[in-house]
Amino acid sequence: MTIPRLGTFLILLAAMTAALAAPAKQFYVFFGTDTGGSSRGVYVSRLDSDTGRLSAPELAAETPNPTYLAVSPGGKFLYAANGVNTFQDSCADHAGAVSAFAIDPASGHLALLNQKCSGGQAPCHLSVDAAGKVLFVANYGGGSEKSFLLETNGSIGADGTCASRTGHSINPSRQAGAHSHFIGVDPDNRFALVCDLGTDEVVVYPFDVHDATLRVRDMGAFNVPPGSGARHLAFSRDGKFVYVLNELACTVTTFAWIAKTGTLKPVQTIPALPPGVAVLPAFTAAEILVHPAGKFVYATIRGHDSVGVFTTDPQSGRLTLLQNVPAGGKVPRGMGIDPTGRWLVTANQNTGNVVEYAIDPETGKLSATGQELIIGSPMDVKFVERN
Repeated sequence: MTIPRLGTFLILLAAMTAALAAPAKQFYVFFGTDTGGSSRGVYVSRLDSDTGRLSAPELAAETPNPTYLAVSPGGKFLYAANGVNTFQDSCADHAGAVSAFAIDPASGHLALLNQKCSGGQAPCHLSVDAAGKVLFVANYGGGSEKSFLLETNGSIGADGTCASRTGHSINPSRQAGAHSHFIGVDPDNRFALVCDLGTDEVVVYPFDVHDATLRVRDMGAFNVPPGSGARHLAFSRDGKFVYVLNELACTVTTFAWIAKTGTLKPVQTIPALPPGVAVLPAFTAAEILVHPAGKFVYATIRGHDSVGVFTTDPQSGRLTLLQNVPAGGKVPRGMGIDPTGRWLVTANQNTGNVVEYAIDPETGKLSATGQELIIGSPMDVKFVERN
């Protein structure tokens, strides 16, 4: 071996050794909860991405019913939808709240920045746009959405738009009126998409990032099958497809996303339950997530208390159900996948536990790691990288 080649080899060897010796990525894992029982607010654990080890949970912030969480781009701030009946006297009757917190990078504890009225009853979902400038909240009661500008310090700023709709579908007990259950933005940060369980629609609003306005007059609406109950959605990693989880039918509807016009074209609707398993009244789908690698999709089903695992066809967007695994508890309302794509955590509301699974990088299949945390009524899971 010549000296130049030997030098190159030694440099490569040193780089490989350094990479192997690099510390594992560490993440905070935040859990939103229902505080009607033993829980007191948002809890935090720590994840070692190499081993999957989760630390014992700690109370990160005491706040009422932080049932759904959102994290700002960059991971400095956390927002909670507070599912309370009445937030303040200045709010409309029975309106809920949204709260903003700063994340302490050293401890994962949360410092309250401010709170505002959610603009409607029973806020159940919220999200931050890709620029970190707009906060969106979906209010289940009455079927409304509200947007806010975000301040540079992370606090919730001026109101944007409060939009509401009317309508119904074929299930008289669940679909007598509009029920917004999700709001999130498209990959180009131009449209806000809403899942309306009550009207079986995915509603698409153009929005302005500068003043947080939803352009209601330019709204589009796209249907899932009648009685399905659109609940949550997730974009494919390439932004070409949208996967809508239908709560009442326990199905997933795939749409092709036309980014230029903000329109959806139906591709497929398939069950999230195993073949031969009928949808019982107690079965309701809850959360849907796309794996960071984009090859797999995961969905939780309450009542059946399982996680469905799907593979994706990158060309057509069509899904194939690969596996259903027990969620490790009762009523898996939420779940999270760590950013490295190695670990999935379910939040089992009725048994007060969160359970960890290893994700096979080749097949996407889940296998329980044996790790379990006890947290009162966990309902959502969010990961933030520790700096």
